[in-house]
Amino acid sequence: MDRTAQLVTRSAERSIAYDPPNMSASLHARAAAVLEGNWTGASTVPSRGLYPHQWSWDSAFIAIGLRHLSPLRAQTELETLLAAQWGDGRIPHIVFNPSVPLDAYFPSPDFWRSSTAGRTAGAPRTVQTSGIVQPPVHALAAWLVHLADPGLSRARGFLTRVYPSLAAWHRYLLHRRDLGGGGLASVVHPWEQGMDNSPAWDLPLSRVTPAPARSFRRADLDHGAAEDRPTDLDYGRYVRLATEYRDGGYADSSGEFAVEDPAFNALLIASEHALARIAGELGATGTARHARAERLTEALVERLWDAERGMFLCRDLRDGRGLTGSLVPERGVSGLVPLLLPGLPREVVQTLVRTATGPHFGLGSETRLPPSYDLLGEAFDPHRYWRGPAWFNTGWLLERGLRTQGELHRADALRESVLELAEATDFAEYVDPYTGEACGATGFSWTAALALDLLHSGTTVTADMELKGGNRR
Repeated sequence: MDRTAQLVTRSAERSIAYDPPNMSASLHARAAAVLEGNWTGASTVPSRGLYPHQWSWDSAFIAIGLRHLSPLRAQTELETLLAAQWGDGRIPHIVFNPSVPLDAYFPSPDFWRSSTAGRTAGAPRTVQTSGIVQPPVHALAAWLVHLADPGLSRARGFLTRVYPSLAAWHRYLLHRRDLGGGGLASVVHPWEQGMDNSPAWDLPLSRVTPAPARSFRRADLDHGAAEDRPTDLDYGRYVRLATEYRDGGYADSSGEFAVEDPAFNALLIASEHALARIAGELGATGTARHARAERLTEALVERLWDAERGMFLCRDLRDGRGLTGSLVPERGVSGLVPLLLPGLPREVVQTLVRTATGPHFGLGSETRLPPSYDLLGEAFDPHRYWRGPAWFNTGWLLERGLRTQGELHRADALRESVLELAEATDFAEYVDPYTGEACGATGFSWTAALALDLLHSGTTVTADMELKGGNRR
């Protein structure tokens, strides 16, 4: 039996967490084949061509889907990532595979120089990584992976082993990255937020002098059309920021770019709730973590909510106005992701749903999946990276968020759209939000993984996310 067949075939001895009726066998098998094809032996690459290493938040999403095929492999996915954690607690956004040629991806290990430039911050010496981070989905993923097979998890001591690493990761974000002094974590590079090329970064990036074009080679253009990728000017600014961060020993307080992002912090809050559940599973109390998550939710509303625009916005901390900074007047899908949080005020939830389904995002009417950027925004482009296309991970997050808030009909409709487009596009990296046309790479791992998760979760309420609690205010 080949490996894909082994993944697809159900075990007689151990059932998975869900056993839904009427599952699409074709979609299930094809998604499993994608994840098998992108498996390296210890982790899963996002895609074989464009992204040949291990990416941080990709692996978290991949583990969420893998748990339905192989809980052991899902645990291994997260364990491999956490093995590259730095001494200061950060989880790097890339863990490099030493067998991949340096010119296959830029910035490559020789650019980041993690083991030398990151020595003060505790970078590992035996594995090469980047020096920046990505959104903290990891504790949420670990909890969901545990729930897929609690017996296996307990037998392997999975949560016992990953909990200290996850706790250190959250400490790093809550202390080293509270650059605005208001309790929220900041990103110091657009790549850290995951939505790399969002128009929300245009204003903060405009103050950054780009690196000369001759100083780097863009490997991404070997795999995608230039008109769909970030411009050379933007890429030069990304390189400049990363270079200065590296040359400063990966210290977090002095860079030209510091932004509080709603999705990044919403995922931190969701993962803090998950850490509380993990602590409870290990026999400790999670009360303090739940309380911290509630305080962070209050800070999120206080610092990033814009009632006039009807959603959460990014806060630019380097605009010359001191620690307070100012909100960036761009509507991106990041500002809808806080729907995940059970403690949002009811009026905020109602406004977010109106914004998501209104003319700016068109969910359920104009668009098949939520666009990454405002349909009415001047910078909207349905094909250019994060400036309008729809991504499956943000679709998954919004489906979970709508379900958390009791918007079941809308969640069901979005779930069906995610599944239909995942199958129709051969698990595309992202799609045109209007037409569903595939963009970027196909056979993309998180698209396959999250489609699997929606297949298995069906239309049940997201009790397994343990983010219940209602809107208490």
